[in-house]
Amino acid sequence: MRKRVRSRCRNQPLPDLLPVKSSHVPGLAARAGAVLAAAASAAEPLQRIITPERYNWREIAEELGFRFHTIGGDPYWFEGACYSFTMRQIEDDLETPSEELEEMCFAIVDKALQSEEIMTRLAIPQKHWDYIVDSWVGKAKNLYGRMDYSYNGEGPAKFLEYNADTPTSLYEAGVFQWRWLEDLRADGRLPDSADQYNSIHETLIEAFGGFGIEGLLHLTAEAASEEDVGTIEYLADCAEQAGIGTHLLPIDTIGVTDKGQFVDGAEQVISNLFKLYPWEWMFHDEFADNLATSNMRVIEPPWKAVLSNKALLPLLWEMAPGHPNLLPSFFTDAVDADVLGESYVKKPIYSREGANIEIVENGETTLKADGPYGEEGGIVQALAALPKMDGVYPVLGNWLIASRPAGLGIREDDTPITRDDARFVPHVILD
Repeated sequence: MRKRVRSRCRNQPLPDLLPVKSSHVPGLAARAGAVLAAAASAAEPLQRIITPERYNWREIAEELGFRFHTIGGDPYWFEGACYSFTMRQIEDDLETPSEELEEMCFAIVDKALQSEEIMTRLAIPQKHWDYIVDSWVGKAKNLYGRMDYSYNGEGPAKFLEYNADTPTSLYEAGVFQWRWLEDLRADGRLPDSADQYNSIHETLIEAFGGFGIEGLLHLTAEAASEEDVGTIEYLADCAEQAGIGTHLLPIDTIGVTDKGQFVDGAEQVISNLFKLYPWEWMFHDEFADNLATSNMRVIEPPWKAVLSNKALLPLLWEMAPGHPNLLPSFFTDAVDADVLGESYVKKPIYSREGANIEIVENGETTLKADGPYGEEGGIVQALAALPKMDGVYPVLGNWLIASRPAGLGIREDDTPITRDDARFVPHVILD
């Protein structure tokens, strides 16, 4: 049986999603500050340790179905190094803040769905607002999300963004890096006491079991993306382990009947759909008007459209300015320059894999990524530079399963902007 990270929340049941009112938030910020202040004296730098690769890791990956370990001839999975943490860093600097930020995100959803101004800021088409509200009021359950942080081990982890709708790197975080840990412990390169912040796999199975799905769960993604297809294959396996029947299909094969029901290629009605396809795209697709009336449950639920949007960042800052894990963030037409400072990051409210991100340092643009985004508007966020370690820049992704912190995945890039060709690197807890 998998050894679990010691944790305050590890053995609690998965929560039902209940709206969190804004009045709860000041207490969250105060508790976060107290935890971080208490931990400050124990701070130590994040460590990147050079490690020999397993001679047969590619064969292991292929055997386990991890086909996208190499993309375009370049390694995506990289085990020539790993990142080392203490248990205190995991529990106090990553896990606890993620729990509290998730509660604050619920408060943002609750607030946004009662505000035409905020929903307009989010650039969500008005005709879908009631659909989103209904999913929130009806307590539609969510499955997963990934909060990304800049963290050097010596101060509060700084929240960069929330991949709340269609995050990837799930299989490699939940399964393959755990296999790496087991193999290195078995051959003596890591001590038997080495651990990992990782209960992703078993928590996913538990979460699927809590959905109460009757009948088939369809899972869909764009067929051209091997990574996306691999992700839904893994999620289908988790669902099946929870006793749910599954069917995978490319998203462009989904059709609509004359009655407005969504169907697969065999004309079978889709009652439950996991889609690795963003809500902001779905709302503009040809059959978007059928979403609200089709009686199809969608995972992630429609209310996640509020959180999978970088407009979340200034909304959080407005709600809890000075929170130790938040960075000053503003809509581009409402910037407080004195608070923001001269070093910041420009981000479109809809952007993926680092596209259209611009880094400004001391008033000068130092790095800018091209891309197709930006039409809907943007935000600016104070710069929390990723640590440079051995010439690379790691970003830490804290996974939440059914809103419960469950594990860590680390991607590193050769530049401070984490792009789609960033490498996944394993981690270990050594106390």
